[in-house]
Amino acid sequence: MTRRVKSSGELAEAVRAEGILRRSRDLPAPRMAQVILIVAISCYVGITTLNIIRAGVEGRGLVFALACLVAVFALQLLHSRPGARYAPTSRKTLTLCAQAVLTYLPLFLLSSQWGSMAGFLAGSLLLLLPPRLAWTLYGLVGVSMLIPALLEDWEVVFIVYAVQTTLLTGLVTFGLSRLSELVRVLHESRGELTRAAVTRERLRFARDLHDLLGYSLSAIQLKGELIARLISAHPAKAEQEIEEVLVISRQSLADVRRVASGYRDMSLEEEIASARSVLSAAEVNAVTDIRLGPVSSPVDTVLATVLREAVTNILRHSRAGHCEISAVEKDGLVTLSVTNDGITEGYQDSSPHSGSGLGNLDLRVRAVGGELVVDEGTGNLFRLVARVPADGDEDRETDESTDDERVGVAF
Repeated sequence: MTRRVKSSGELAEAVRAEGILRRSRDLPAPRMAQVILIVAISCYVGITTLNIIRAGVEGRGLVFALACLVAVFALQLLHSRPGARYAPTSRKTLTLCAQAVLTYLPLFLLSSQWGSMAGFLAGSLLLLLPPRLAWTLYGLVGVSMLIPALLEDWEVVFIVYAVQTTLLTGLVTFGLSRLSELVRVLHESRGELTRAAVTRERLRFARDLHDLLGYSLSAIQLKGELIARLISAHPAKAEQEIEEVLVISRQSLADVRRVASGYRDMSLEEEIASARSVLSAAEVNAVTDIRLGPVSSPVDTVLATVLREAVTNILRHSRAGHCEISAVEKDGLVTLSVTNDGITEGYQDSSPHSGSGLGNLDLRVRAVGGELVVDEGTGNLFRLVARVPADGDEDRETDESTDDERVGVAF
């Protein structure tokens, strides 16, 4: 049975988190965006107030006009607040009707001096209603300014001015309100993206420790058991194995330092030689077929990681007696195959925290444009195959996946 190792989701959209954070640094704070919106609305109200005063409106007429202005201002702030379009339909209908009354009633009393207030109604319609209906009513509000103009025989210039001002005020109100909301959402997202970036780095560190140190620690454990058996009967051989343990332990220390610095290059040929030694110590007959041409450094590192994890799992999760390692490059495609006969029914690794090595390997292989395939053959055969372009380069986006994507199939 052959199956391709899959992660539990597609590549997360959070792969662009760093770019979003970088581009959003110069945006205004949500409070500043809200202040800009309020100031803009206040300026429109202030201009209308000056026009009314300049027109000579006095007494009760002035009080009525100012009261309507305050009410329109309050309603507009209510409609421009974040999430206003998600309010109950009945509430939106009530407030829009109230704003319409406060828009058109003073218009027929104050004539052109009140014209720009219709722009707030147009903007509120765009903010609260579904797009198709909103834009239709927005246009009708602009056209409605022709009615008082025709009734009072306005000059053509004033007619054009009234329609244009109404539509422009509506667009400005709509645009500033939506931008204020978007700025708030973006700033909230920045915190989430920052936490996600920290989580990704923590997972990278854990993954690298698993992939790099699992092999070394398994080899040290294996050779330690071998030394315990040899030390009395074959002290010279035991001394040789101790020297190899020291080499592996020093390499493990170097691996930890490189993981901590975020950098780790590995060589497939070196890993093959190391695998022969470790498998031999475990009394596993290792047969290798190596036909490689030049490969890029990321591909070399990924394939070495795959081989190291495969050998680690042979040592920890099987009782193999024979292992075949093949690394062949053909037509620009490198195929690494590790086959062993170690599947034993009922065998269970006794160590806790067995890890999820295949999930990690799948992420690494996909990062250089390849694929990882597990072939559970007949009998007790198990085959792990990685196919990678020889000149593949690391795609950093693949490494920025979510926790769920890193949960693979352990073997």
